[in-house]
Amino acid sequence: MSKTKVIIIGAAGRDFHNFNVIYRNDSNTEVVAFTAAQIPDIDGRKYPAELAGQYYPDGIPIYDEAQLEHLIEEHEVDECVLSYSDLPYDTVMHLGSRVMAAGPKFSMLGSYPTMVKSTKPLISVTAVRTGCGKSQTTRAVVRTLIAAGKKVASIRHPMPYGDLVAQKVQRFAELADLDKHKCTIEEMEEYEPHIVMGSIIYAGVDYEAILRQAEQEADVIVFDGGNNDMPFYKPDLSIVVVDPLRPGHEIGYFPGEVNLRMADVVVGNKIDSAYPEDVEEVMNNIREYNPTAEIILAASSVMVDDPSMIKGKNVLVVEDGPTLTHGEMDFGAGIVAASRFGAAGLVDPRPWLVGKIIDTFEKYMEIGTLLPAMGYGKQQMKDLEATINAVECDAVVIGTPINLGRFININKPSTRVYYELSEIGKPDIAAVMAEFIK
Repeated sequence: MSKTKVIIIGAAGRDFHNFNVIYRNDSNTEVVAFTAAQIPDIDGRKYPAELAGQYYPDGIPIYDEAQLEHLIEEHEVDECVLSYSDLPYDTVMHLGSRVMAAGPKFSMLGSYPTMVKSTKPLISVTAVRTGCGKSQTTRAVVRTLIAAGKKVASIRHPMPYGDLVAQKVQRFAELADLDKHKCTIEEMEEYEPHIVMGSIIYAGVDYEAILRQAEQEADVIVFDGGNNDMPFYKPDLSIVVVDPLRPGHEIGYFPGEVNLRMADVVVGNKIDSAYPEDVEEVMNNIREYNPTAEIILAASSVMVDDPSMIKGKNVLVVEDGPTLTHGEMDFGAGIVAASRFGAAGLVDPRPWLVGKIIDTFEKYMEIGTLLPAMGYGKQQMKDLEATINAVECDAVVIGTPINLGRFININKPSTRVYYELSEIGKPDIAAVMAEFIK
């Protein structure tokens, strides 16, 4: 029998995981290529032979998704497997139509076949969209478990943009580990808050190998999901975060609706910032699509290092990048802080954009009056620094989860914004964790 020829359509994360757990050791399938979207400068690379296994001595090439039809024809492909997340349903089917018009089968892999089983109790924290407040929910879960005397290891959804072999298994326990692993801004935004609160976090490329190492030092594993992807591990407790600032998205995006339907607990975050009718729409959707889920209501509490840097000032707000790009939000915690603490005005950075930051604004045209903290590589980080320093403003409000000042020299006054989950009423995270531990 001839092998089934497959292209995995991805974005440097779920695609690699799906290959590892489904195709790497399948002698009847040949993965001829990965295609990549969303992540700049990743096409032209390879999934290396060291990770690809015995059937791929030369590794597997990665191409830009724009070349999909050409690759299908060149390799006489039989099937294309969608393997990335945070996609509106019409985008999913436009991709499917491209594939089917070119001939092959268009498919998606199920949740359970791609979930690795842990030998330790495992909690997954995922969301229905990027930027719902999943990471702050994860931190609340971890703090509660640590306070109960449990040894916790968190495992973060992958962001493998560098040397994939070196990134097979990454462990972060101190800030120096961020430099050791040459992290991008997006990676640091997710790892640094865990390190600062004294928690260990793992990430990388091979998620079974990562899990087996984390199990050696933990009583409980917490999977901190990315985008709105499904858990990579079979959870004993599934917590899913929804966002009433984007009502209806919880049932209109892939695979966010999958997460919602699988949830044991749904956290309705940001209800203090949303319109009551939008909160009610999201609650009604939860009740309709997952009537047995326990619901926690919460706010995203915003704190500022130095409010005097904001009050009466014209400020440049720097926000978490993926929330604004993949998550399609036009504001974040920095904008909320600027409003609450009395900024005189928001400075639009567009006249001063530099290099690759220009590309970001051209691709994501709905970005608000703010600057997304893009930093997928060294050049993008340099361009971010140059843009911040060129903008004419009184102060910079940093709404990212990391201390930008650690690696970017900002030439004007600045203050950091922090945000944490603040549950409203009962049940809360503490009650859910107490029941889980019991």
